[in-house]
Amino acid sequence: MAIRTGLISAMEIDSIHDITVITDSIAAAKKILVSKVDPLQNMFIPLASAIKTFLSKDGRNKICFWYCPSKAEWPRHKLIDDQVKVSSCAPTFPSKESHSFSRKKECNNILCKWQTYFAKSLKKGHYFLKFEDEKEKVIEPTYAKGGS
Repeated sequence: MAIRTGLISAMEIDSIHDITVITDSIAAAKKILVSKVDPLQNMFIPLASAIKTFLSKDGRNKICFWYCPSKAEWPRHKLIDDQVKVSSCAPTFPSKESHSFSRKKECNNILCKWQTYFAKSLKKGHYFLKFEDEKEKVIEPTYAKGGS
C-alpha cells in the first residue's frame, strides 16, 4: 500500500523523471511488476498501468527499487515510518480492493462453485447427507469458524 501510494503520488508530478523506491520488502515491490494471478492483482493492475504510462511518457523516466532491511535502522527509514504512522491521508483506492476483501471474495467463489457442483452431483443423497438445523433449514457449507 505504501509503495503504491508513493509511486502514484510521484508519477503525477510532471517534473519527476527518476523515482527510487527504498523498501524493506522487495517481495512486495516485485508483486507490482509480476503478471501472475494473485489475490492482490486487482490492486496492482491500475498501478501497473500507471507505471507503464509513466515510463513511456518520457525516455528519461525510470523507477529503481532498493532494498533496505528495517534492522539496518537507516535514519530516513525511521523518519518516513514515523510520518506514515501519523499520516491521515485517504486511501488512493477503494477498500474493496484490499487483500482481505480479495481473500473473502475468492473463498465465496470457491464455495459457490462447490455448492453448484454438489447440487448437480449424482452422488448427492448416496454418499453425502443433508444436514439441517433446528428449524429444518439446510446447513450450507462454510469455511468460517471451523466450517459446517
